[in-house]
This record gives sequence, structure tokens and C-alpha cells, in this order.
Amino acid sequence: MKTIVSTLALLLAAGPALAGEISALPTVTINAESFSLTAPDTAAATEALTRTPGAVAVIPAEAYADTASATLKDIFDYTPGVFVQPKWGGDARFSIRGSGLSRNFHLRGIQLFQDGVPMIFADGSGDAQEIDPTAYDHVEVWKGGNGLAFGANSTGGAINFVTPTGHGASPLSGRATLGSYGFRQLQLASGKVSGPVDAHVTGSWVKDDGFRDHSEGEAFRGSANLGWRIADNVETRFYVNASDIDQRIPGAVTRDAALNDPKTAANVNATTGNLAQDHQRNIVSLRFSNKTTVVLDETTLEFGAYGSEKRLIHPIYQYLDYKYRDQGLFGRVQDDRKLFGHDNLFTLGATFADGRLDSANYANLPGAERGSLIQKATDRAETGNLYAENAFDLVPGVAFVVGGQYVWMSRDRQAIVNTTAGRIEKDAFNPKIGLLWDAAADWQVFANVTKATEMPSFGELNFARAALSDTRPQKALTYEIGTRGGTADHHWDVTLYHSRLRGEFLFEDLGGGLVAVSNADRTIHQGIEAGFGVTLAKGLFAEAAEDRLVLNGAYTFSDFRFDGDARFGDNDLPGAPRHFLRAEVLYETAAGVSFGPNVEWVPRGYYVDNANSDPAKTEAYALLGFNAGWQAAEGLNLFLEGRNLLDEQYIASASTAIAIAAGATPSLYEPGPGRSLFVGTTFNF
Repeated sequence: MKTIVSTLALLLAAGPALAGEISALPTVTINAESFSLTAPDTAAATEALTRTPGAVAVIPAEAYADTASATLKDIFDYTPGVFVQPKWGGDARFSIRGSGLSRNFHLRGIQLFQDGVPMIFADGSGDAQEIDPTAYDHVEVWKGGNGLAFGANSTGGAINFVTPTGHGASPLSGRATLGSYGFRQLQLASGKVSGPVDAHVTGSWVKDDGFRDHSEGEAFRGSANLGWRIADNVETRFYVNASDIDQRIPGAVTRDAALNDPKTAANVNATTGNLAQDHQRNIVSLRFSNKTTVVLDETTLEFGAYGSEKRLIHPIYQYLDYKYRDQGLFGRVQDDRKLFGHDNLFTLGATFADGRLDSANYANLPGAERGSLIQKATDRAETGNLYAENAFDLVPGVAFVVGGQYVWMSRDRQAIVNTTAGRIEKDAFNPKIGLLWDAAADWQVFANVTKATEMPSFGELNFARAALSDTRPQKALTYEIGTRGGTADHHWDVTLYHSRLRGEFLFEDLGGGLVAVSNADRTIHQGIEAGFGVTLAKGLFAEAAEDRLVLNGAYTFSDFRFDGDARFGDNDLPGAPRHFLRAEVLYETAAGVSFGPNVEWVPRGYYVDNANSDPAKTEAYALLGFNAGWQAAEGLNLFLEGRNLLDEQYIASASTAIAIAAGATPSLYEPGPGRSLFVGTTFNF
């Protein structure tokens, strides 16, 4: 943290001098009142992503405004390839193209950013609970190796959550929602521009009794940013984020319980289990960051720093008391100019992250009382990468893209009580090559080949065993081809991909809350991601075609399997459905009224163990929902949402296992919530 504070102090001290130096260089004239240099809006982000020869997406906040906006699932429901299934509270199984499927705790396999600034721990792990779905202007999704645009090296890619600034913000906006199972939500925001300075602040409160027993939770999340236009072509922005989350954990149950008694929480006996030991995951976090953007004619320079602290109090099989401290630096240069008479975009960037985790495990006595110390350690993680990419127009409308990334990491554990010390260092190079063809003004075709090397986090290093694990990095070589485009009446985004993995991380449950991790030999992740929208009819009940009937959908086909494994042959990798469809039909009018049904359909169950035990498979399900929105007045909208209206009992998420013994009834299943209704309002004054 001292490094970050010093860096920010230097940036502030250097601000006037930096402005003086830059004023002597060629600049562009920019209206400081019109937009932010450090935080592009949805339109600018969409334009930037059209220069990527791969699967990417921009999700504006308006796309999910008429929902409860309670979890990440509400953001990504109509983004194919992104699999989000809530478990309880704000926690969810979160995967892109099968990333991190075998890991049953916390987040890994996707690198998260906020406003281009890393927001995961230095070892690559994170907590989805800290993300506030109500806080963002838009969300950018960079699937697989396309995450190289941010220097990401994970198989799932990168997601960038972009917060609003004072530009275009209202003095007062927000939302209020009431729903089934004691759901209450309130969010307020405010923004303002005053000369060269703009500011935006938002905060939310969510309290939920939960569908299941022992699943109640309460969360306060807040964020603010302050931008300062130092000169016409120079802007610096400071960010702060804070979270205070208390969440009970109902736990995974047997398949029979999930399908026939879904509200039941897991409990082993009178002294152990989720109820007896009062399992919880409670987080308090604080994060500061700074980002500065300098525009010099065709060249844009971005650089900054960040620091965060987090306390995790996590009574489960043991009472976990973890203290995280994370800090880092980042920088990127983009040069957009003619080269030999052809359009050319060159990007060069670097990131460095340094994290420390002080972990202490105690006995968890009945009622979540901390008992005697069992294990204690200090973990240090460092990850750095240097990346570059160049897009050269061979002819107008056809760009050849080549890039690469060098990534390095170290993981070090200092043993204090009852654990094993050790240190490992790994590095790798990840190349990328692609083509982007603007086939017409409103559609594109793209293809690429990318490599991603995912470094192990501390969760993959088996310190609990006799010696430091020799876990290897997970490597993926991905081929993808696709097309995207659209008009006012239709749009599409379709990608076919094939990934060949070496050393995929496999988790084995050792019991008692412990896991062991090994590397698979060869595995395959391949599939189809299809997002679409089409206007089915216009002018049904209004003149001049001022109403319309639209169909929106997202279909994901996932084929994840072993490839000639010595133990599991060509078995399916467990944890995700082969087919997943989300679709809605909406009637919309120019007066601001919309309503219609939606469906979520998993036509066949999926395996939950590597051995592909049929009796343990999940079951197919189809959920019927309904959404309605009404612009009651200028700046005031009302919405009604119904979920699982037929009260289907289904399995929303499942943990995974190496194998399930015949006749065993493992507790691996998270039941989905029953019928629920939400009413709310969004306002903007």
C-alpha cells in the first residue's frame, strides 16, 4: 500500500509539471465539458470493440434496467458463452467457455477489471460478491484470448466493468426494488461537472432473506470517482470502492434434496454443517485507484496505480480469517495512424501486481465461534505481463492483427503454523494472430488463433499436502471464427471456437473442506455462441409503426471433454450444460411501455463428476419468466418482473467431483429459487 500511496502522491505532484510539458507537444482540441478521456461511454466502447477480430461484447446498463439487478446473472443473461448461475446471495458459478468449472469456491479463470484497472487479487483469484450490478454504465466482455486487450492471460478472458462519470450524469438517479423472499434493494447516484472537474458517486443497499434456509444476507457497496481535466488533452481520475457484505451460506445438498426439498440447508449433524456451524462469507473491502489519460494527436497514453485491502471472515469447515493487501501499476500506449499509407493501430501495455495474504484458520465451533488456531501462513503473489498488438489494414476493410504477451509470476508461502512453505516461479509467452473483415457497413467477419497461459493461484498450489505442489500452468490454444452486425431491426453475434488445453486444473475434494489440484493431460473446450435480436412486427396497435414486437436471445452450445485421458478417456468435463438458451419476446411502444415473456431452457442435464456417473447428473429444466416496464413520467420508470413462474424445482448450479461411488449420495447440488416476483422503480432527475 505504501508503494501505491507514494505513486499517487508523485502523480499529483507532477500534475502541473506534466501539463506544462505536454502543452508544448502537438495536441488535439477537446471540449472538457462533453466527455471523459479516462472513461469512454457505451458508444465509444462499442466502436473500440469493433476493431477486435474476436468474440467481444458491450452490455449497456439499460439492457438489464427492468430487472431486480441482484446478481451477475442479471447482467450476462443475454451474453452467449458467459455462464452465470447463482448459488446464494451474490455468489455464483461464473465461467466463460468453461473456465474454472472444476473449482467449487470463489472466482478464477476470468480476469476482472473496473475502468481498465485490475480488480482481482494478484494471484488471479477473486470474489464475485464484491461486484455491484447497479453501479455500472456498461460492461465489456472480452472472451478467451481476446482478453489480451487488457493484458489478461486467463482461459476465460477479461471483463471490464465501467462506472459512470459526472459527464452526462444526473444530480439524482437510482432504483428501489421489493421482491419475494424478503428482497429489498435501494441504490442512489449523483454526478456533476464543474469546469475541468467532474465527479460521480453511487451507493447501494441490498437485504435478502433468501429462498433457502440459512441464505439471508445484507450488502452495502459504494463507489465514487473524481476526474480532473488538467489540460485539453490530459485527464486524471481517482476512484474509490468499498464493500461491507454479510452472507449466510446454505451449502450444497444431495440431488434428491435439491429437487424435492430445495429450501433445505446442508447440515451434517448437531455439531457440524452449515446450520450447526453457522457457515458464512463476510467481506469488508476498500479499494483506491488512479488512471491518467494523455492524448497526443494519434497517440493515447494511459497509466495508473491501484491499491486495495480486504478482510474475509469465513466460518465454514474451519473459521477462516483472511487479510488481503493488493497493489499494482499499469500502463498502455495506443498509436492510431497511417503506416505505409494504410490504417494501423498499435498497442503496447504492461501491468504489475503485488499481493499479500495473511491467512489464519481456526476451529469453527457451533454457532460460528472461533476456536483454537489450526493453521497460519503469509502468502505473497507477484504477477507481471508485457503485451503488444498491431492491427494493420491490408486493404480498406480488411485488418491483419498480430500480437503477443509475456507473463511472469511468483507465488511464495511463509509457513507460520502447520503448513508447508515454498516458492515457485513460472513464465510464458502467448501469441495471437487474427483477421477482421468489414464485409459491409453494418457487419463484420473475424477469425483468430490465440494462446492463453493461466498461472496457478494459491488455490491450485497444494500446500496442505506434504510438499509444495508442482502444479503446472494451464495452457489453451484457441481457434475461433465468427460474425457480428445488425441494423435497427435486427442484430447478431455468432462465434464458433475450438480450444485445445494442456494441464487444465482439476480439483479433487479430499473431504473436510480440503481439495487437491492436479493437471489434466489434454482437454478440449469447443462450442457455439449465438446472440441475436430481430423485430418480428411493427405497427401492430399504433400508427406510423411506433410499436414493435421483438425477439432477443442467446444460445450457447458447450462441448467440454477429456481428450484420450488415461483415466477418463473422452468423458465430458462436468459442471455446465451442453445447451443453454435464454430468450424473450417483448412488445415495445414509443410511449415507453414494454412487456413480454422470457424463457431459460436447459434441455438436458449435465454430469457433475469426471467419471460421468449417470445417476448423479442434473436434470433438464425450463423456466418461464415475465418482464414489464413503463415510463410513467419523464425520468421515472416502473418495472415488474416474474421469475420461475411455474415454480419449477431445478438445480441451478453444481459442484464437481473426480468420481462418485456407486450408491453414494454426494452433496454437490445448489437448488434454484422458486417462483418469485419483483416490483421496482428507476429514476433519473
